[in-house]
Amino acid sequence: MSAGDHQAGVAPWQRWLLPGEMGRPEDRRRSARDWVVDVLALVVGWLIGAALLADTWDQHGQAQAIADVVLGVVAGVLLWWRRPHPTAVAIAIGAMSAVSAVAAGPALVALFNAAIRSSRRGLVTVLGVGLVAAVVYSILYPDTQDPLAVSIVIGVLITGVIIGWGLFIRARRELVRSLRERAARLEAEQRLRVEQAREAERRRIAREMHDVLAHRVSLLSVHAGALEFRPDAPPEEIAQAAGVIRETARAALEELRAIVGVLREGDEAGIEPPQPTLADVPALVGESRAAGMRIDLERVGALDAVPDPVGRAAYRIVQEGLTNARKHAPGAAVRVRVAVREGEELDVAVVNRAPVAVPFPATAEPGGPPLPGAGSGLIGLRERVELAGGRLEHGPDAAGDFVLRATLPLEP
Repeated sequence: MSAGDHQAGVAPWQRWLLPGEMGRPEDRRRSARDWVVDVLALVVGWLIGAALLADTWDQHGQAQAIADVVLGVVAGVLLWWRRPHPTAVAIAIGAMSAVSAVAAGPALVALFNAAIRSSRRGLVTVLGVGLVAAVVYSILYPDTQDPLAVSIVIGVLITGVIIGWGLFIRARRELVRSLRERAARLEAEQRLRVEQAREAERRRIAREMHDVLAHRVSLLSVHAGALEFRPDAPPEEIAQAAGVIRETARAALEELRAIVGVLREGDEAGIEPPQPTLADVPALVGESRAAGMRIDLERVGALDAVPDPVGRAAYRIVQEGLTNARKHAPGAAVRVRVAVREGEELDVAVVNRAPVAVPFPATAEPGGPPLPGAGSGLIGLRERVELAGGRLEHGPDAAGDFVLRATLPLEP
């Protein structure tokens, strides 16, 4: 199915059965159905006109009969333009039908077409012309069997039936158009929702990869920098540092494999990404202490009652705070405090007790290259905290220490 057919909501084979104006919006040419309808409308109109001419033949002179036929032919030809100009064609043919029996047949077709396509004001004008033409025709060609009033009433009723039929077809077409527009709008909204869901999932995976891998890689950089800075260290310390590097690299690969598993479409056996909780914060702090960081951990309140989603957010906050401390203030003392306040909020704070400002580039070891940082970690944390309904603050305090603090509600 082409893009145009898809936009119109109509299959290609169905377009053969619909008017051209209801097919592709950009293509208003006559369809096969339009050609068939045009030929039938012309034939039926002329047949009705011929029957009326035969019925009133005795009331025609020779010149009047020739004029009647000429007007009927012109009226039939004008039907070709009834779609783009419904009101003008209906008025012109209606005026001809007042004096021409042959034109009366095409006038019915034009009247029906005007009921389908004309504007409200145009339709009122066409209706007025049709009623006047019916009265004039009844006066010029009176029925020998019925009184003039009966002939006029019959003409008016025929005009009303044709208008009503056309309005019914118009209402059905407008209903079809509205349903198609609604279907197209719903489809567009569905595509937008899918794209938004995909984008949200990409952001979630990117945030997860940053939270997990930045922590592991920064640990690797610290230990590797220590080996580089002290190549004359005792073999026991070198072996211990190499073991920590190997274990950290293995953990990073496992976590990366778990996250990448989410990206595999159709992989039903994909591993869920790591989902740490508040209970894993001591282990996280222990890893950083093993890397040489001086960390003071304080845990206050009923932390076991903290819901897992809130605890997961708190874990990521502590993880990002420790990662930033290793990047920007190596060797500085760090204080981590996790506390439940009044049973309603969880307060998480990571404080770097160093006079060095966070944006200032630092290295894992003196003389080493600076650790990269794009600043996306704090952006991701802010988004995570806002989704949890909490508040995030970061920056130097009055004492010059850099503080990363988040307040998370225990209930959504």
